[in-house]
Amino acid sequence: MPVTMEKMSRRTHRTNPRPRTPDLAGQSVAVVGAGKSGVAAARLLVALGAKVALVDHKPETEWAMEASDVQGIHPFGGERFAQGLDGVALVVVSPGVPPVLDAFDAVRRQGVPIIGEVELASRFLSVPIIAVTGTNGKSTVVSLIGALLRECGTTPFVGGNLGTPLTEAALAMHQRAGLGTEESAPFQEIVAELSSFQLETIDRFHPHVAVLLNITPDHLDRHASFADYAKAKANIFRNQTAGDFAVLNADEAEVLSVRDSLRGQLVEFSVLKEVPHGVWVAGDRIMARWKGRQDEVMPVCDIPLQGMHNVSNVLAALAVGLVRGCSREGMRRAVRSFQGLPHVCEVVRERRGVTFINDSKGTNVDATLKAIDSLRQPFVIILGGQEKG
Repeated sequence: MPVTMEKMSRRTHRTNPRPRTPDLAGQSVAVVGAGKSGVAAARLLVALGAKVALVDHKPETEWAMEASDVQGIHPFGGERFAQGLDGVALVVVSPGVPPVLDAFDAVRRQGVPIIGEVELASRFLSVPIIAVTGTNGKSTVVSLIGALLRECGTTPFVGGNLGTPLTEAALAMHQRAGLGTEESAPFQEIVAELSSFQLETIDRFHPHVAVLLNITPDHLDRHASFADYAKAKANIFRNQTAGDFAVLNADEAEVLSVRDSLRGQLVEFSVLKEVPHGVWVAGDRIMARWKGRQDEVMPVCDIPLQGMHNVSNVLAALAVGLVRGCSREGMRRAVRSFQGLPHVCEVVRERRGVTFINDSKGTNVDATLKAIDSLRQPFVIILGGQEKG
């Protein structure tokens, strides 16, 4: 019988009670995809008492070691893929697994829910979620939001598509709750980077703050069209209500196209124009307007990262800081000390007057063009990669 997932409670600005979650003890659950996210999901499900089948098209010999520390799972690889889906009450798919596989047709006909790893995690999280998506800039913005929140005195979990799967955060909360301590959460909020792959498999995922940075063509080898890709990105706002916040890049027409469908409170950021609520660039200053207060946050020249795309990234993080009640001084400290991420326009060496920059995280045309635009001296660019549609 398919398991019925109960709707989790809505988050308040700071705290809210632990959400009502489904009882998975004794239920048969298939996790499809034996990569990092799939193994993390399996680990959470085992802790919740589920009977877990870990399923992958690759032979078990290619991935068994990665899952060897998860006690109690049943591996199904290669030719046994379909067998791992038999008789399950729930299917959890990893981000790298398309949810339209032919093997899922029989599962759907039986009424078995198919959800993603992020959706699973969110049903066991009881702290506010700040979710960030966009074609480019996600990792930088998520990391900077984490730095802002730490400067302002909270302990965030920073992960998702960046580094640590969200199911690891859910597992940490579950384990802390099992200790019977008064404080059940090892962190006060979640900051999650989410890709289109993760957002296309959500159902009730409900971020208190949702951020959309930009939408340009990418992953068209996975999505049927650019419209489908954009729709997956817009899913981040799908379950928001009037008490939530939608943070949009006011300089991107594709982003602004979702504005009329929003239910959360609109917050904007712009490097080109003043916005009613949010942050913007005015000359050489970054300005903010929030809850009737308008003031300067900091000079643009204090941003240590190069390029106007990084100014936009900083504005996005500052907009979230406003919503979450961070002090202006705390936000300034976080931005001034932020040195960027590895493989993102990273200066790796200077030799004989030549600066070598690693931008291997720039995996689409728009990201590459923005990196080039940030350069102020003659350059030679080395390009490579795979076709993504």
